[in-house]
Amino acid sequence: MTSTTLTISGLLAAVLILVANLRPWWRGGREMKQLAMFGKGFAAAACAAACPGGILGWTHTHAATVANRAGERTSTAAAGTSSGSGLTTGQLVGLGATGAGVVIVTAFLVGLAYKEAGKKDKRRIVGGFFVGSVLTLTAGVAGALAWLPGALNAAGDGVVAAVQGSGLL
Repeated sequence: MTSTTLTISGLLAAVLILVANLRPWWRGGREMKQLAMFGKGFAAAACAAACPGGILGWTHTHAATVANRAGERTSTAAAGTSSGSGLTTGQLVGLGATGAGVVIVTAFLVGLAYKEAGKKDKRRIVGGFFVGSVLTLTAGVAGALAWLPGALNAAGDGVVAAVQGSGLL
């Protein structure tokens, strides 16, 4: 996977989208179902962050480029100053073959949810994926989610063991 540097501007773009999704929830009834679509996108992004390559890994790493450009334009237009300083980046490592299967199923399920969603919910899913991709490029969030590749691998191993134990294979 290529290493893409996230800047303060890129983080700004992700935080703005995060705030835009959290504000209605905070001002409303604070029901978790209000964050469900955003959370689905974020979960798919967290799984994609564990991918060392492929289309999911590529999408994850290139989210920084989009975020950096959008954040730089926003920062320059709103504040008149550049905030292109690089941040310390992080990476999730250790995804195995069985864990990759779990990631693919997760991405597929989020894709189905996207297909069935209305216009607003589609934007929330995409926003969640974008925010998740950008935040998992930071050292702090990547460090906090360091357990994820192991959990994905364990889930995949469990499915394989269950299928083998049932005599289906």
